[in-house]
Amino acid sequence: MSDWLVLVLAMLGACAVVVVITLLRHRAAAEDEDPNETPDVIEYMTMWIGVIYAIVLGLAIAGVWEARNSAQDHVQTEAQALHEISERVRVYPPDVRDGIRADIDAYVGYVVHTEWRTMADDERVTDRGTELLHKVREAVTDYQPKNDFEAQAYQPLLDQMATADQARNARADSTGATMPPVVWWGLLTGALITIGMVFALQIRRTGRELVLAGLFSATIAFMLFLIWDFDAPYSRGIAVTAEPFQSLFPGLTG
Repeated sequence: MSDWLVLVLAMLGACAVVVVITLLRHRAAAEDEDPNETPDVIEYMTMWIGVIYAIVLGLAIAGVWEARNSAQDHVQTEAQALHEISERVRVYPPDVRDGIRADIDAYVGYVVHTEWRTMADDERVTDRGTELLHKVREAVTDYQPKNDFEAQAYQPLLDQMATADQARNARADSTGATMPPVVWWGLLTGALITIGMVFALQIRRTGRELVLAGLFSATIAFMLFLIWDFDAPYSRGIAVTAEPFQSLFPGLTG
């Protein structure tokens, strides 16, 4: 099932639940009940619960969005570092240069075509990808420069190799969910309390109030969906892609 279909169903479900409960509550209400007699303290509490929950939702969305951007930065850094290595080894002898480039091509092709699917399905990187990057590291570090020109290029290559390795480790650390379960319990409980406070105000079944109550609950459902979607950067609807690898190594990933 598409993530966007889940979103639509969740929003429609939230609206339907609020409207149905409102109609049932109105039908079961006493004939002498006056909705205009809602105590001021309940209105005050409802306002503050809504404000506090809005702040919590905003912080949660900001947190998962930042985590997603960081995950995208890790991919960009790794791809750029490998591209720099592939370009800078042109000063090496042809056999060494071609060997390093072949190892990089093998690694990038594996990441884009195989490892990315594993990251999306299992939220982890693969041992095979680690082995291929280690092979690139060995090819870069084991070569002994033959002249000053090659020696000047050697240390920058080591720095780029370390950057690529560090970016891969950061990518591996960011494949899973970023929100702890206790935070999700808090968000869901807060949503129930916030929507529940609508009924404490003795909402009536006028068209205007039903529409507003439905939109309010749908908005909360939409915000929770965004948090859930951004929570796993590589495996859901608005996911981080392998586009940096594809743009810097078009011959391998096209």
